[in-house]
Amino acid sequence: MAVLNEEQSMLRDMARDWANEQSPVSAFRKVRDAGEAIGFDPKVFAAQAEMGWAGVIIPEAYGGSDFGYLSLGLVLEETGRTLTASPLGTTALAATSALLLAGSEAQKQAWLPKIASGDVIAALAVDEGPRHDPSKIATKVEKSGDGWTLSGTKKFVAEGDGAHLFVVAAQTGSGIGLFLVPADAEGVSRASRNMVDARSHAEVDFDAVKLDSDALIGPEDGAALLDQVLDRARAGVAAEMLGLAVQAFDDTLAYLKTREQFGEILSRFQALQHRMAHQFTQIELMRSAVEGALEAIDADRDDIAAKVSLAKATACDTLHLVSREMIQLHGGIGMTDEHHAGFYIKRARILENAWGNAAFHRERFARLAGY
Repeated sequence: MAVLNEEQSMLRDMARDWANEQSPVSAFRKVRDAGEAIGFDPKVFAAQAEMGWAGVIIPEAYGGSDFGYLSLGLVLEETGRTLTASPLGTTALAATSALLLAGSEAQKQAWLPKIASGDVIAALAVDEGPRHDPSKIATKVEKSGDGWTLSGTKKFVAEGDGAHLFVVAAQTGSGIGLFLVPADAEGVSRASRNMVDARSHAEVDFDAVKLDSDALIGPEDGAALLDQVLDRARAGVAAEMLGLAVQAFDDTLAYLKTREQFGEILSRFQALQHRMAHQFTQIELMRSAVEGALEAIDADRDDIAAKVSLAKATACDTLHLVSREMIQLHGGIGMTDEHHAGFYIKRARILENAWGNAAFHRERFARLAGY
C-alpha cells in the first residue's frame, strides 16, 4: 500500500466525501434510467472539473495541479466505488497522457488548459475489434498537401458519445502514429453502442478526415508512444476497478452482518467467513499492485509496462471474483434490478476488457519478464 502525503490524503478524502454525498449509486441509476445520450450527467463532470480533478496530472503552467498519477488514481478509486458516470478517467488521464508524453508546446497550449477546466472531453480511440489488440490497427492516414487524410473506424471508444476531441491511433506508413482529431471535423461520425454498463461507448468513423500538419502527436512511428499512453490508461482503469471491488466487498459484508437465515446471522457461518476472508486478501494484493503501477508511472521507472500489466491482470481477476461473490452472497435480491449489485458486475465486465483483459496482460507480463 502506498504511503500518501498530506495533499494526496486530502484529495482522497475530498473525493470520497463528494462521491458519497453528491454521486451515490442512486445517481448512476438516475443516469441509466434517463437514457442520457452521452452516458453521463454533464453537471457531474463540471463539478469534478471545478474541484480541479480534470487537471490533476496537468502541469500548473497549463492550468492543472501536477499532483501525479497516483493522486488521480485515488480520485478514480473513490468515484469508482459509487459507479460515478463521468469521462474523468478517459479525458484527464488517458487522452491527456498522450499530450503530456509527446505533445508539442503548441498542442499543449491549445488543449491542456481546456481539459483542465473541463471545457473539453477527450477520448482515446485505438481498438477496432471486439478485443483489445493495438497490433491490429487498420485505420490509416496519408499525407495530403501540408496535412493528413485520416480514414478508418474505431469500434469501441469509451466516452466517445460526448467527446470533443479524439486521440486516434492510425497507420502512417512508417508505423503507428497518434493524431488529434476534433469531433466536429468534417468526415467524423459516431454511433452509440449499447453496452451492459449503460455508460458511453461509441463506434466512431473517420471518412477521409482532413487534418492539419500539427495534428500528429510525437513521431510518425509512435508504437512505443502508444504503449506508454495505453499503460497509463490501463493503470487508471485498474484504479477505478479497485474502487468497485472495495465497495462491492463492503456492501456484501454489511449484508452478511444483518441478513438472518436458518435462525442465524449469515456472517457467523464459517464457510461464508472463509469466502469473505479470501476476497479481503485478494483486494489487498490488488491495491498493492495498482498503487505500485501508479507510483512507477510517477517515478518514470523502467518497469512501468510490467507493473501495469501485473496491476491490470490482478485487477481483472480480483474484481471478477468480488463482483460475482456480491451477486451470489446477496442471494435472490442480488439478481434483481432494484438492487445495485447488478450494476457492479456489469461495469466490472466492461472494465475487465478495457485496454486488455487478464489473459492479455498475463501474457504480456510473461513476455516482458523473459519467460
